[in-house]
Order: sequence, then C-alpha cells, then structure tokens
Amino acid sequence: MEQFHGAVFLISIAPTHRMKRAVKRGTKSSRRRGAAPIELYYWPTPNGWKISIMLEECGLPYVVYPIDISKGEQFTQRFLAISPNNRIPAIVDPNGPGGRPIAVFESGAILQYLGRKTGKFYPRDERARVAVDEWLFWQMGGLGPMAGQAVHFRRYAPEQIPYALARYTDEVNRLYGVMNTRLAGREFLAGRYSIADIACVGWVRLAERQGQDLAQFPHLNRWFEAIRARPAVKRAFAIRVEAASKVDVNDPKVRAVLFSQRAR
Repeated sequence: MEQFHGAVFLISIAPTHRMKRAVKRGTKSSRRRGAAPIELYYWPTPNGWKISIMLEECGLPYVVYPIDISKGEQFTQRFLAISPNNRIPAIVDPNGPGGRPIAVFESGAILQYLGRKTGKFYPRDERARVAVDEWLFWQMGGLGPMAGQAVHFRRYAPEQIPYALARYTDEVNRLYGVMNTRLAGREFLAGRYSIADIACVGWVRLAERQGQDLAQFPHLNRWFEAIRARPAVKRAFAIRVEAASKVDVNDPKVRAVLFSQRAR
C-alpha cells in the first residue's frame, strides 16, 4: 500500500470480485467528518488521469482500485455493475445524493458529478458552465477519440497503414491547432481552470505518441506546462500501478482483450 496526499492507493489487488474496502484516509477535515473515501476504478490512461486529477484538486478522500484491462478485469460482473460499458474510469461515491451511494461511469460524467458535488472547477453560473461544457464535450467527442486512434495506428496496429496514420495524425494536429488558437487570448480553455482543462491535459501529455510536436503550438504548450506544474496534477500523475508497466501488448492474449472485443 502506497500513500499519497489525501488518498490511499492499492497498487496490487485481487480481481474485482474479491475487492475489499480500503482503510479510510483523506484530509484532516474529511476525516473529522467521517467521510468515506470515493472508490476510483482506474488504469493509468488519459481517461483514468482525468479523475485522479479531479479528486486530488478537490481534496476528496479516495481509494484507487486498479482494473487490469490487459487481463480482462473490466469484464467481471462486479465491475460491469458499476461501468456497463466495461471501460475505466468509474467511481462509487458512498456519500452520494441524499446520503446514499452512487456509481458513476464515463469520465466526463464523473467530472461533472464531482464538480457539482464540491462546487469546484465547474461553475454554477450558466454562461460560464456552458463554456466549460463546450470544451469538455469537445474533448470527449474529438480530442480523446482522435488521439486514441492516432496512438493505436502509430504504436499498436499490426501493420502500418499510411492512410490511417495520416488521417488520425493530421486530425490530432488540427485539434491541437484549435486548442492553440483558443488559448492565445486566455489562460485556460473556458477562462478559469476547470474540468475542461482537466479532461484535456492527459491527452496532451501523450503528444509525442500521437505524432505531435508541442513546440509548434506555443499557447498550448504554455497551458500544458502550467497545468502539469500544479501540485494536485503532479500527485495524480505520480500514481504508479506496477502491473501496467509490465503489460506486453505484443502478447496475442493481451491484444485479444484490448483490441478484439465484440458484443457479448
């Protein structure tokens, strides 16, 4: 068990159907309130980083349960009860609406939920919230899927397909240009630091894998350096799941789990 600010991280766990609640930890104020930790079902990916960053930024007590997606732990019945799309991240908040537990899946929905719960990084003013939602959904529908495809065809595809490489690398480049233009006249995507920035930073962290050079996007690069220098973001990126570093994507069994799923 490895301890970080405001949370306990379980680095090696049994499959999800044998999971047990971890020791409650958190900030001094949350411990005085007897707050139960939020359960974060996680793997170190840009989508997983979104939620660890948000939890750290909000100072919420939480416990991380790594879901080894290379071994198919995302398909266990217990995890599917939390995340029916069999994807990380997902959370269970024991102190949900009305004081009752709630499970939330999909990273954008989790960010919005935590923003409403804490009143942080997700403004109540409708005009300001619309601006945040625009850039959050821009990430969910554009930057994330396109960057993910670029990484897949550049790093994991069994053969190099020139059309696919150009299609997704160029589209990510276009999206980075959109961000760069947006950030030319403002510090953050929606004015103030928000869940929109939290949603995007993990994807920009992998720019090189996507075939992008941040030096070509000075405003975006300035934004990225400012966000990754935040203490909460540093703590979130510092989470280490040992099993993740040992995944062999060339193993046919691993590739079948990660890349060859159909309806069940």
